[in-house]
Amino acid sequence: MLRNRLISMLILIPIIIFMLFLLPIIQFSIFVFVMCLISAWEWGNMMYFSDYINRIWICVIFGLLCITMIIMTSQSDFYCDRWRIFWYFFCVMSITWWILALLLILSYPDSAIFWKQSNILRVFFGILIILPFFWGILTLRQFHHINDNVIGSWLLLYILILIWINDSSAYIIGRTLGRRKLLESVSPKKTWEGCIGGILISTGISWLFSRKHIPFNSINPYVIFFCSTIAIIVSIIGDLTESMFKREAGIKDSGSLIPGHGGMLDRIDSLVAAVPIFVCLILLSLY
Repeated sequence: MLRNRLISMLILIPIIIFMLFLLPIIQFSIFVFVMCLISAWEWGNMMYFSDYINRIWICVIFGLLCITMIIMTSQSDFYCDRWRIFWYFFCVMSITWWILALLLILSYPDSAIFWKQSNILRVFFGILIILPFFWGILTLRQFHHINDNVIGSWLLLYILILIWINDSSAYIIGRTLGRRKLLESVSPKKTWEGCIGGILISTGISWLFSRKHIPFNSINPYVIFFCSTIAIIVSIIGDLTESMFKREAGIKDSGSLIPGHGGMLDRIDSLVAAVPIFVCLILLSLY
C-alpha cells in the first residue's frame, strides 16, 4: 500500500506542476471541470445512489455549477465591488459548512440519523464539500494573474504540498507512535499522536517557507503563515468528514482511480476543507 502511494505521488506531482505552471487558464479550467465531474460521480457512489441515472443527474448538477464558477472567476474584475457578493457568499458558505461538519463528526453516529435517509440533503452536502474546493482552486490559480501570472500557481502548489506533507506526516507518525485514538467511531486508525505530529511538522515547514523561500511579495508572510495554520487544522476536519460518510456507506474507498489512494475524493479529502478556507482567509485579509 505504501509503495503504491509513493509511486502514485511521484507520477502525480510532475503532472500537477505542469498543469499549474504551463497550462493556460482555459485548459486548466477544463481540467478542473473534469475533476469536478469525477468527484460528483464518486460522491453519488459514496452516498449509495446505485442507479446510474441518479448519478448522471448528480454529475449534471455539479457540472452546471462548476461551469458557472468558471465563468465568474474568469472575469478580470471578479474581486471588484460588482462581484464581491459572490466570493463573500463562497467564503461564508465554506466556513459555515466546515463548522457544521465538525459538529456532525463529533456527534456521529447519532448525527447520521438526520441526513442518511434524505437524498436532497446528501446531494446538498456534496455541493457544500466539492464546489467550494474547485472554486478555491480556480480562484488561487488566477490570483493577481494580470500583475503576476505565476503567483497564483505558486500559492496553489504551496497549499497542496503543505497539506500533503501534513497527511503523510500524520500517517507515518500515527503508524509508528500512535496510541490514543482520535475519533474511533469515525476513523479507527487515526491517532492523536499522528494528528499533532502532522500539524507540528507542516506548520514548521509553513513558517520556514513563508518567511524565507516563497515568492509572495504581495502578501505579508505572517498572513500566509496564519492562513496556512488554520488550513492545516481544518484539513483534518475534511479528512474525518469523508471518513464519516464512507463509514456510513460501508465502503473503504470512494473509487479506484488512483492506485494506493483510492478515488479522487480519497486523494482530495483533506484539500476540500483546506483549500477553500485558505482562499477565504487570504481574500478576507486582502480585500
